[in-house]
Amino acid sequence: MTTDRALARLIRSSAERTAAEETEVCDLCAAPVAEEHAHLYDTGQDEVRCACGPCSVLFAEAGAGAGQYRLVPRRRVRLPKVDTAMLGVPVGLVFFVPRADGAVTAQGPSPAGTMRWEVDAAAWQELARTCPRIATVEPEVEALLVNTVHGLDHHWIVPIDDCYRMVAVVRREWRGLSGGGRIWPAVERFFEDLTERS
Repeated sequence: MTTDRALARLIRSSAERTAAEETEVCDLCAAPVAEEHAHLYDTGQDEVRCACGPCSVLFAEAGAGAGQYRLVPRRRVRLPKVDTAMLGVPVGLVFFVPRADGAVTAQGPSPAGTMRWEVDAAAWQELARTCPRIATVEPEVEALLVNTVHGLDHHWIVPIDDCYRMVAVVRREWRGLSGGGRIWPAVERFFEDLTERS
């Protein structure tokens, strides 16, 4: 009987630890965060961090140029077809991130994370002239997300955390050398979810 009680206690303790480990917390103050929560972009580490309500309000009030952390906006805007060929990136699933210094990077998902290229800043400015909404992309915290794979035509202005979610989908679903049969249906579901959330 003692062994049964000890085993039950061990199982309960393990379950409690697992639940505690799965609870997301604010990366600034360690308070628990809801499943849907705000994110901050860490300019020093080039990473997105989870933020609780009070921390997100603090950084929203601080403004766009306030130090190391910037609040990631929630705007999602579907654009008409945009001719991104002038940007010189031969990838059909990619996101373009303007930087505060005027540089622009293109990032594409891969099974190992993201591939990154520098984009000609003059070409980005020319694209913004042909599609003025692109000029409204907030540097470092928003991106132009493009999916033209398999004849699709998705062009979005999205928060940078959506781009990292898309990269995570690709990494999770990729199989073998070519990606396997699960990757593209998962990417399509990601874009369907974007439509629902916009």
